[in-house]
Amino acid sequence: MKPEYYPGNRLQLLDSGQDYFPRLLADLAAAASEIHLETYIFADDAIGHAVAGALAAAARRGVRVRILVDGFGARNFAADFRPQLLEAGVQCLIYRPEISPWPPRRHRLRRLHRKTVLIDNRVGYIGGINIIADENGPPELIPRRDYAVRIEGPLLQAMRVALLRVWEGVAWASFRRRYRLRAPLPPAPLPAGEQKAALLRRDCFRNRNDIFAAYLDALRHAESDILIANAYFLPGYRFRHALGDARRRGVRVRILLQGKSDHALLHYATRALYGALLAEGIEVYEYERSFLHAKVAVIDEDWATVGSANIDPFSLLLAKEGNLLARDRAFAGQLRASLENLIENGSVRMHPDAIKRMPWHSRILRWCSYGLVRLLVDVAGYGSRHWQGGEGD
Repeated sequence: MKPEYYPGNRLQLLDSGQDYFPRLLADLAAAASEIHLETYIFADDAIGHAVAGALAAAARRGVRVRILVDGFGARNFAADFRPQLLEAGVQCLIYRPEISPWPPRRHRLRRLHRKTVLIDNRVGYIGGINIIADENGPPELIPRRDYAVRIEGPLLQAMRVALLRVWEGVAWASFRRRYRLRAPLPPAPLPAGEQKAALLRRDCFRNRNDIFAAYLDALRHAESDILIANAYFLPGYRFRHALGDARRRGVRVRILLQGKSDHALLHYATRALYGALLAEGIEVYEYERSFLHAKVAVIDEDWATVGSANIDPFSLLLAKEGNLLARDRAFAGQLRASLENLIENGSVRMHPDAIKRMPWHSRILRWCSYGLVRLLVDVAGYGSRHWQGGEGD
């Protein structure tokens, strides 16, 4: 499905929790009628308690508050937050409340990975930032670097439809009839700016390939510059081929990845691809200063995406994801400048000679990691055709 662009939006790029949480908490405090929040992680830390407190306070003053969290990513939520939130009048649901994704069957690996907030149909947030403090993690991984977008304008109507569709499904599956929604949609928000944007979703039914297809179309039409920053980057053949084709057309292609990772298996599997990428003339950088959790890209002068979707089989084949797609020179330029700052200040460029000089045991580790990820995808019910083709189930 091609992206449906909504004109008349105001988009504000937010760099990590330092930008995100002050704005979010202020908007939660000003909520008058409705708050809807989705997140993969809801951490038991200072930020988690601040957001939970703001949600509870809103519910006590009569705001209808809905929270949907993932059962694996936020497996602490039921014990740490749900009792006091329910007492305050917050409606809480858990998506697939399983404590482990193992064994790796398809239904266990289908997670709610979106990070989305909608407040009063007036302001919304979308991106890769979970409800977790930037400083929550091992010393070598903090602060985490990530992005989100604060949105005002007509795009919020599409966000509302996407949020409530998942909420209705989980409420029905959880036998929470009183959580079901029967009220009609409110009027679409009025224009708040001049920026054009679309909502990209990935789910298992209507929008299985929307995020992948939007990336692929942009790569195929790129004319001058491709800059991708991704936390977990393990693309299939079609995506890699599109990157190579762009480079052969003379497009500059840069990929910014993690130098310090919280998932060693995916980290080493990604490094197995470095040789092939570098051989195509693609520039690969690893961010070494802290933990890079971004899922963003800028292509040419006016195409930019910020969201929750990694370019790996778990995001593109299994998870519910949400990305904002902006066609706006100012927004794209701001994101590009931020990413180039990360490249220039804290990143190391990978070189073909270093890959060739790699010790044999390091090469084996990388390719074994790559093979194990492919095996897990197969065990989960997806053959190589799905992943290498970049298609959903």
